[in-house]
Amino acid sequence: MPELPEVETIKIELAPYIVGKSIKSITVNWERMVIGSTVQEFISGLIGKKVIKLGRRGKYLIFHLSKGKKLIMHLRMSGSLLLKRDSCEPDRYVRAVINLEEGLSIHFRDPRKFGVMWLTPDLNILEEKLGPEPMDKKFTANKLVKLLEKRKAPIKALLLDQHIIAGIGNMYADEALFSAGIHPLRPGGDLTVKEITRLHQSIREVLSAAIEYKGASVNTYYRPGGEQGIAHFKFQVAHRLGGKLCPICSIPLERSIVRNRGSYFCPGCQPREKRKNKLIKAKR
Repeated sequence: MPELPEVETIKIELAPYIVGKSIKSITVNWERMVIGSTVQEFISGLIGKKVIKLGRRGKYLIFHLSKGKKLIMHLRMSGSLLLKRDSCEPDRYVRAVINLEEGLSIHFRDPRKFGVMWLTPDLNILEEKLGPEPMDKKFTANKLVKLLEKRKAPIKALLLDQHIIAGIGNMYADEALFSAGIHPLRPGGDLTVKEITRLHQSIREVLSAAIEYKGASVNTYYRPGGEQGIAHFKFQVAHRLGGKLCPICSIPLERSIVRNRGSYFCPGCQPREKRKNKLIKAKR
């Protein structure tokens, strides 16, 4: 599913083409993707509005519009936003089309129909459900220590909890934990300050690298121009099974289920129990 790096890539690549342009019309082919209002209210509220800027909060893409309106999109499991010309015929997986000035259109492509969008005057609904941004300067190692303090849940589950940290999904949680040498089933409150500091650094490095590589196209994610991201080619453990070996110690990688999510890890570099010897950090 699109996680922070994928949504950030969409924001960066879409903004130069649509900021400053007004919305001419909208076609919604899957009405259940519109939440918070009727489809007609949604369409009426969008037509004529100008895109002032694009933003992101966690995995949510935010269109800041004129007159204080915000169009929020969540791509969920299989969504992509493709930039097209008005003359381009949408494929069968396009659930909505937003037509802009100068003959440009945004196609919301979503094969699994899980994506949603809504129009709102403020962002309170997001702030109430999302934790800090992991790439923000305010997200320090000390902040992460406090967030994980006394937590009994597995660290993998805590990284996926958007109330705790916004934007990290399954792929990048696996990569960050491997880079930090931490087993996904270790309780969050069991981690030492040193381990959490290492994890904090790994989270930021993993996400930064994924943004640089334009996200990971392991399934249905496409960039606005239709290209794929290449971050998945750099993965150390995520989605790597079938006899794949750890790039550090050459032990076969394993997969475990953590709170109903598949987790990939190296049993050698990421021991289940604490150990005192220094861990070798994966090179990126």
